[in-house]
Amino acid sequence: MKIFVAGAAGVIGRLLLPRLVQAGHEVIGMTHRPERKPFIQAVGAKSVVVDAYERDAILSVIEEERPDVIIHQLTSLSNWDLEENTRIRIEGTRNLVDAAKAANVSRFIAQSISWAYEPGDLPASEEVPLDVQAPLPRKSTIDGIVALEEAVAEVQNHVILRYGMLYGPGTWYDKKGVMAEKVLQRQVPATDGITSFLHVEDAANAAMLALEWPSGPVNIVDNEPAAGIQWLPVYADALQAPSPEYQAKIDMGARGASNTKAKNEYGWVPKYPTWRSGFAQSLRSRSY
Repeated sequence: MKIFVAGAAGVIGRLLLPRLVQAGHEVIGMTHRPERKPFIQAVGAKSVVVDAYERDAILSVIEEERPDVIIHQLTSLSNWDLEENTRIRIEGTRNLVDAAKAANVSRFIAQSISWAYEPGDLPASEEVPLDVQAPLPRKSTIDGIVALEEAVAEVQNHVILRYGMLYGPGTWYDKKGVMAEKVLQRQVPATDGITSFLHVEDAANAAMLALEWPSGPVNIVDNEPAAGIQWLPVYADALQAPSPEYQAKIDMGARGASNTKAKNEYGWVPKYPTWRSGFAQSLRSRSY
């Protein structure tokens, strides 16, 4: 297939591109940073430099390339800029979807998140509604996710990958990542709130497998949703950081997510089934 990857040099894109090329697909990698062109070309993909907010440029490049599939991995998270990330989910997604529809692109795969569900006592399945009544500041994130998912659903064949909290090379949880720095400074308390994690390799593998999956949302998370009092001490130990303090607090929506659908219906199996071993493996590996 001819596949257009937006966010081609991001933390997932840089793992996804070589997998797609090695599988025999014709791949076009989009980035807004010219200095990332050599990486995209080195793995055997064509590179295009376009800003996701430049609507006319997005429409033009998709019209010219006429891909069979668009894979949307755009984020703006490297500097913990949640406001900008919401903007790219809304405006960037809208531009990509409109370009896909104008060029009759037959399939659209997009990155979403698995912690946007309504609060509850159990890990959320895909049938649980999104938390549209959330208070600020959480509401800003939810609004971005709702806009993204509603736009993507306008493409007839679409898969929405609701990823868990990413860890691994290039993420907040990498050795030099934002979260690692905070944990090293003992600025992150362990709470009872539950998180579902996902290694970036498993995120990239799911995006590739989604080329053959049916339309709709699917949680892509590891096998063990866990409270902060469980996972944070393990992460701190792997990072060789001080033990975290405990704080009696549960964040809104911190319920985790279930990967039953991905595993049982789609046959997806995470290479890193749990953060218990994944944190240490990741922090021992080379960072990008």
